Amino acid sequence: MEEKVVKSRFKRVCVFCGSSTGNRDCYRDAAVELGQELVSRKLDLVYGGGSVGLMGLVSRAVHHGGGHVLGIIPKTLMGKEITGETVGEVRPVADMHQRKAEMARHSDCFIALPGGYGTLEELLEVITWAQLGIHDKPVGLLNVDGYYNYFLTFIDKAVDDGFIEPSQRSIIVSAPNAKELVQKLEEYVPVHDGVVAKEKWEVEQVEFNMFLQAEVAL
Repeated sequence: MEEKVVKSRFKRVCVFCGSSTGNRDCYRDAAVELGQELVSRKLDLVYGGGSVGLMGLVSRAVHHGGGHVLGIIPKTLMGKEITGETVGEVRPVADMHQRKAEMARHSDCFIALPGGYGTLEELLEVITWAQLGIHDKPVGLLNVDGYYNYFLTFIDKAVDDGFIEPSQRSIIVSAPNAKELVQKLEEYVPVHDGVVAKEKWEVEQVEFNMFLQAEVAL
């Protein structure tokens, strides 16, 4: 029986995740399940390159399922002793800053699996861009077995104490499994609460695209 393909409004999904697999099987399983979910929806993967950790698991799951994988990696990290063998298409860039710009430019939404400092840094940057109205691409947390519970509690504390507007709390979409998360991202509607007027929004979008193109060209 032929497997049904779920039609998506996205084409490419950027996944942020750890270069380690973590200490628990549930993180490894979640990475594979996310890759399989992307394949089921005919979604291509954009990620940080390499085959180590959760990055390797999700990329291989998409690649082996027939999906296109774009790995964007700084030239200094391309040694196989550091990142392993990247599957799919590899795009070398000069540094980490250009890596993030290129990943954002090629993606329609963002998903963070469990990870460490690097994952959080990438995640918070795209959340901040959404908060400023620079983009309206959905940002999702794959909250595997409550991994991001403390992070979400911190965000709620920042809302309660007046550092994040309540309307901006909805920028972050979270779910415990890949299928539920991707469906929430499909249904996501950005909230423009007046911080960025429509005219400014359009200008910011143009400037953002020009910025990304300039970063990649450097």
